[in-house]
Amino acid sequence: MEEIRQQLFTGERALFGSNNLKVTDCVFDHGESPLKESSNIELKGSLFRYKYPLWYCNGVKAEDCTWFDMARAGVWYTRDIEVTNAVIQAPKNFRRSTNIILKNVAFTNALETVWSCSNVKMNNVSVAKGDYFAMNCSDLEIDGLTLDGNYSFDGVKRAVIRNSRLLTKDAFWNSEDITVYDSFISGEYLGWNSKNLTLVNCTIESLQGMCYIDNLVMKNCKLINTTLAFEYSNVNAEITSKIDSVFNPGSGTIRAEQIGELIIEKDKIDPSRTKIICNDIKEQSDRPEWLRN
Repeated sequence: MEEIRQQLFTGERALFGSNNLKVTDCVFDHGESPLKESSNIELKGSLFRYKYPLWYCNGVKAEDCTWFDMARAGVWYTRDIEVTNAVIQAPKNFRRSTNIILKNVAFTNALETVWSCSNVKMNNVSVAKGDYFAMNCSDLEIDGLTLDGNYSFDGVKRAVIRNSRLLTKDAFWNSEDITVYDSFISGEYLGWNSKNLTLVNCTIESLQGMCYIDNLVMKNCKLINTTLAFEYSNVNAEITSKIDSVFNPGSGTIRAEQIGELIIEKDKIDPSRTKIICNDIKEQSDRPEWLRN
């Protein structure tokens, strides 16, 4: 394998179509698409300062590398890429790519990042400014994700998330077959219009969370400051804390230590389809607050 060390590259397509190349401590400065259509590339300690560095590539390993702000849309249409110990300032990275491994990666401006990708593994990844993170992806395995960004995982199919902390409004909308273990999630309208969403050993804070879900399963979960939960959802929930309010669940079973308010509109749902197991329901209502006099 040929090796290039400590070089400064400028100009468009500086190393276009390279094969079997090791690039160590190099800088890719002004000039688009420096490694476009390359294969079997090893990057070590290198810096990307401009747009589209790794498009249509196959077989890339990048370790201790940095994507600066203008290296946006960095990895598109690429197969088999592993990125380890990286800082990525640039938005819109990883698009329509497959077989991605991310380890110890910090995204500092992750707007529209990891879109329409498949077979993605993440370990110890942090995401800031991550609105619409992982939209329309499939087959995700995630462990140790810290996410600050709204509308995450919209349209995702088949994902397992573990040991993560997600600060994200409207997470998991329109998704299918998602399981989250041992995680904290804070955000309004969690999981709307999803199918087969499972939450295990999670702590959740959500206004109008877990509504409009087909087959919601919650095991050993804690809800804090969570109101108007489970509207029209098919739910099997085991909650180890108080639920501030439950509103018009569609069907299933809800177990909780306490429910602050249970709101059931009999003209909207059939109450007999949902079993509520709770010895401490503080208040029961037949109309939500906004419809009362």
